Amino acid sequence: LSVFEEKRQLQIINQGLKLYYTEEPARFAAGNLDKASTPLTASGHSQGGASTFPGSLSPGLFEEPQKIKLLLKQFKQANVLPAMHPLDTFIKDDHWKATDEIQEKRRSFLYDFCKKYIRENRSRIHLLRMVSRIYVEDKHKLLYCEVPKAGCSNWKRVLMVLGGLAESAANITHNAVHYGKHLKKLDSYDLKEIHLRLKTYTKVIFVRDPMERLVSAFRDKFEHPNSYYHPVFGKAIIKKYRHDADKESLTTGSGVKFEEFIQYLLDSRRPIGMDIHWEQINKLCYPCIINYNFIGKFETLEEDANYLLRLIGAPEGLTFPNFKDRHSSDERTNSEVVRQYLAGIPATDRQKTYNFYYLDYLMFNYTAPYAEP
Repeated sequence: LSVFEEKRQLQIINQGLKLYYTEEPARFAAGNLDKASTPLTASGHSQGGASTFPGSLSPGLFEEPQKIKLLLKQFKQANVLPAMHPLDTFIKDDHWKATDEIQEKRRSFLYDFCKKYIRENRSRIHLLRMVSRIYVEDKHKLLYCEVPKAGCSNWKRVLMVLGGLAESAANITHNAVHYGKHLKKLDSYDLKEIHLRLKTYTKVIFVRDPMERLVSAFRDKFEHPNSYYHPVFGKAIIKKYRHDADKESLTTGSGVKFEEFIQYLLDSRRPIGMDIHWEQINKLCYPCIINYNFIGKFETLEEDANYLLRLIGAPEGLTFPNFKDRHSSDERTNSEVVRQYLAGIPATDRQKTYNFYYLDYLMFNYTAPYAEP
């Protein structure tokens, strides 16, 4: 890199980190939740759940500030990267040797990035927000941070099987996964229980190339009938970014174009807030604050997931499902599909979108995406 490119890279990183650590900290102070930014719905994954404070707060969490302060101090000591924490279990099987080595490299890479760019005293994010996307499976002592569009529907099925809530992942419907409320989230526990699980459970995150994840979310939510995303997000996007919108589009919110969606994404004055399906991974799971033991990738989903299942002692017959949850006849969102979508937006917007997800690209060692369509 030239000196100019290095300076530009650091500028983007620092800008991202500033947002990462200072975005809306005051809203999460005791007794100071901003009611105006309550999610339109907090019922489940497929109904959005924007990047706002979750509605499932345990009673009394803000009543003992000194106790909270002490627990947060303990939390930081246990989780803010004092050292790498790989899984203690090791499978003595040559079949998994390569996967284990890949895991070691992923953890090392993230650890080195966080150590280089993240300073502990910059963390001002409320603990409950940090753990609001993490699902708990107590039987196998597993914490799974949900990253939408990175295999999360099938992971929830697996969690239900692990917890004894279902016999087979194949028999669990989409609605049961996302609306059944069978699984517990970490923010539903009191602070002492949260700290205990963060300290002793296996912490897992599965990620995906940010551009593929973005395009996959757009295709899923805006190219198929959707009773939530069209009237809530679609109408707001069309109203602001389509100058010749007809009455039907403004009424239904259907037919959002990818270029309009990108305009919304990059707009600092968005007509409606962010959504978990296209929010940055670093703001969903806080991987430089929570010390994840296992980093899986969508690109190697089945291999990574099945290795993890063996590590945690899952039932012998349980393997990760490989079926597509919805729109099974559609071509999967891959690099070629992404290039086709990015070709339809200006080069400046492609670069801005890359900058928007820059921290995710760096943290998880993804290569720069599709500079030329």
